[in-house]
Amino acid sequence: MERSSTLSVMTQICVIPGDQAAPEAMAATVLVLREIVPDVEILLIDEGIGPTGQFGETLSEHCREAIDSSDATLFGATSRRTGAISYLRWGKATYANIRPVSYIDGIKSPLSEPNDIDFVIVRENTEDLYAAVEGDLELLRPLDLTSYRGTGIPHSGEGRFAVKVITRAATERIAHYAFQMARERKQAGYPGKVTMSCKHNTLPASDGFFREIVTEIAESYQDIKYNDFIIDDFARRIIVEPETLDVVLLPNQYGDILSDEASALVGGLGVAPSGCYGTEYAYFEPVHGSAPDIEGLGIINPTATMLSAAMMLEYLNLPDAATTLTNAIKNVYASRENLPRDQGGNGSTEQFTTSVIAHL
Repeated sequence: MERSSTLSVMTQICVIPGDQAAPEAMAATVLVLREIVPDVEILLIDEGIGPTGQFGETLSEHCREAIDSSDATLFGATSRRTGAISYLRWGKATYANIRPVSYIDGIKSPLSEPNDIDFVIVRENTEDLYAAVEGDLELLRPLDLTSYRGTGIPHSGEGRFAVKVITRAATERIAHYAFQMARERKQAGYPGKVTMSCKHNTLPASDGFFREIVTEIAESYQDIKYNDFIIDDFARRIIVEPETLDVVLLPNQYGDILSDEASALVGGLGVAPSGCYGTEYAYFEPVHGSAPDIEGLGIINPTATMLSAAMMLEYLNLPDAATTLTNAIKNVYASRENLPRDQGGNGSTEQFTTSVIAHL
């Protein structure tokens, strides 16, 4: 989705490379961005990168100011908790994590006919188990909590707990986002359907609450089809009938896990982009991690980072630049020129990037 507010005279993006192999993919993406949008100011934040490329857990004032002064942020990938990611997600209230799952011709897929796969996962991005409220069971034992099954927390023995948080406000917000996206996609020729999934049968007080709220919201979008499935059944459906999906709405943890599963259908994590959107800000990052096993080898696939950059350009109201970048990537895969190792080629990160620039 595009940014609703007016951009500054000089559009500025904050670029945070990440750690381990991620900066190599980011460097390739920055090269391409400088070719496509030379008038966009790129503010590169590389402070805190240690000998192994680890971005520090604390957020410096310089990094915070860079994020705040920019129109959007492009983040690489990290293997650890960082102050930057915490600030971008919770500090900037980027509540909607959008993860497109779309097949590009020429990419390696385990399916014989992946061409009809083109859906979007809308993941709630701020709560659920990722609220990260955890602790020792000793803190809960005095409460004498029991479940609807009549079982409770063991009265003795070492243990830990994690709190699953589902609120009405956050669920209504992400549900409206998903249905509005389905409406926009319907205008572009897509089915106009929202599919929601969670574990409402086993977790009626939390996941059941999520489903109840989404069902309520669905009633106000009569032009959009709606259905839902239990999450374990839906994990199967992503594999056997992905072509039936349009907009998929998931709570935080399920969205994180199943988007990785879905990416395998269309080429894997090396080609999976994402964007995290809030009311006033957005940041963009590849779905994959920091790939420490290939750090320094010059072979990381930068496609996911580049496609995330294309999503960023759309958000910045630069649709022509976004289309140019996306089409260049598609043309490289169609020609099977200098494809990365994870896609069955022998191309290095640099060679693949050179091919993308040549197709701009």
